[in-house]
Amino acid sequence: MGPLKTEAVVLRSMRYGEADRILHIYTPQHGRLSAIAKGSRRPHSRFGGRLEPFFRLRMDLHEGRSELLTVTGAHTVAGHARLRTDASALDAAARACDAVGRLFETSEGHPGVFHLLCNTLSLLDSDPTRATRAHALAFRLKLLVAAGLAPRLSGCVSCGSQPGLTRFTGAGGGMLCETCFSTGNGRESWRGASFPLGGEAMEFMTTALSRPLAQVPDAPAAALGQVERAIADTLEHHAHVRLMAASNGRT
Repeated sequence: MGPLKTEAVVLRSMRYGEADRILHIYTPQHGRLSAIAKGSRRPHSRFGGRLEPFFRLRMDLHEGRSELLTVTGAHTVAGHARLRTDASALDAAARACDAVGRLFETSEGHPGVFHLLCNTLSLLDSDPTRATRAHALAFRLKLLVAAGLAPRLSGCVSCGSQPGLTRFTGAGGGMLCETCFSTGNGRESWRGASFPLGGEAMEFMTTALSRPLAQVPDAPAAALGQVERAIADTLEHHAHVRLMAASNGRT
């Protein structure tokens, strides 16, 4: 790879040795990368405090003999200082970064995911009260789309019918009609792992997928619970990924 200049969001920052840091970062063109920032924990380090999680940076990286890239320069694009003063927003940012790091763990570039992550961090920074379960789930739904796992909500995954969509199957990747569920029309694995998904949950999913993150709809807690289960089942079946709960803060 040689020298690399890129924007990046710091997903994780870990102490290493006496004065270094190991970083997991997400970049638009090179996906998730790992790098070492040598001497970054020494007093008066040229990196200052900008290698902490959630910083959006312009970074200079170098590929040496190690599997880790070496950070040779870092300049702040957005520090998200206000986000760091609110416990719920801080928790939401950590969960968003964790979701990106787990679901998009390769070095394959995905600019849309990078900009989606930057957008959610910016929204949390501008208004920490956005640190809600609804916002977190809308973000994860958009990650599903980016990963090619968009749930089918407009028709039964088994027969294509639109009426009677009452259940969600993560294995099938979307809604299952009552007829297919009750008559056994469709794969047994889809039917066996399906669960009831009500109209409010389906409306939330449809609306959240069609709107920008700044216009996330709200929904009752029970509906959001169904949405979170639908996302979790889809990821476990198709990406073999299990994420933390979407929110531990504001409902």
